[in-house]
Amino acid sequence: MRTEDAGHDLRHHGDAEVRDAGAGLIDLAVNVRADTPPVWLREEIAASLPSLAAYPDGRAARAAVAARHGLPVERVLLTAGAAEAFVLLARALKVRRPVVVHPQFTEPEAALRDAGHTVDRVLLRAEDGFRLDPAAVPEDADLVVIGNPTNPTSVLHPAGAIARLARPGRVLVVDEAFMDAVPGEREALAGRTDVPGLVVLRSLTKTWGLAGLRIGYVLADPETVDALERAQPLWPVSTPALAAAEACVAPRALAEAGHAAHRVAVDRAHLVAGLTALADRGVRVVEPAHGPFVLVRMDRAAAVRRRLRDLGYAVRRGDTFPGLGPEWVRVAVRDRATAGGFLDALSAALTTLGRQ
Repeated sequence: MRTEDAGHDLRHHGDAEVRDAGAGLIDLAVNVRADTPPVWLREEIAASLPSLAAYPDGRAARAAVAARHGLPVERVLLTAGAAEAFVLLARALKVRRPVVVHPQFTEPEAALRDAGHTVDRVLLRAEDGFRLDPAAVPEDADLVVIGNPTNPTSVLHPAGAIARLARPGRVLVVDEAFMDAVPGEREALAGRTDVPGLVVLRSLTKTWGLAGLRIGYVLADPETVDALERAQPLWPVSTPALAAAEACVAPRALAEAGHAAHRVAVDRAHLVAGLTALADRGVRVVEPAHGPFVLVRMDRAAAVRRRLRDLGYAVRRGDTFPGLGPEWVRVAVRDRATAGGFLDALSAALTTLGRQ
């Protein structure tokens, strides 16, 4: 591991791969679960529309999220997706030395830089399996951001290792946007009140297909929640998003999310097996993977990605993540049929480029 500062396109996201000319491609670039939102959730959201004339009232949704994690409501803040939470943290907290553990989702660093902070990076290494060594984080860091499971590496860090990052006077931000895609949510820190300075972010957009609605939440001590809430605009979460939040933390939804996590694990194993079968052609998968996506290394990845587009498939380029280079791509987990078609296309792309 090493700490350094370097320039990357922190504002590039997977949806750029499937916009405009890429709109007709089979999407393995975006990590939102396919075939979502489910019909019952759409109906819940639609049922909120007659009340759009009234200002949003988030009390019921906030209480539902608090109950889901066994917390008092004072420890919950609803946000317009996890991305808003990163902006609030960057603007509301008074920190001197923020550190972001990379490779990971780039919005936390982008938000910090936009707020005028100088950001240090701790880069996890491929040769270490992108696993966290808490000792690599500088002792004087007073804000540390890490994802778990981490996007794009799909690494699930032990909760104990992350908790060891906690210090008096330090805010420890753990992005658990994909934790509900992990069976049993093992290694989750959401709901913990014994870790000093802990701030956990959750997103409801990935598992439930609500990226266009924008809904997530923060779990933190009441003082931090109050500081973030003061930095929010009035009524930041819309009435339909509040209805979605309440529905997505209900027992029925939690059970469905649990089943979906197990399906993702099975589909991911199929995808990883297919990619591993291409190892003799230079394809390497970061394992073990625990998220609804996998990180893949291959020679001439940019050319392979372009060839895949010609064959009808979009994957996420990896070189915009600090700590990764042009030889990396991220591939979303999809059903076996979709993955099978992708693996055939990847094999064809590698064959074509091998002749050049």
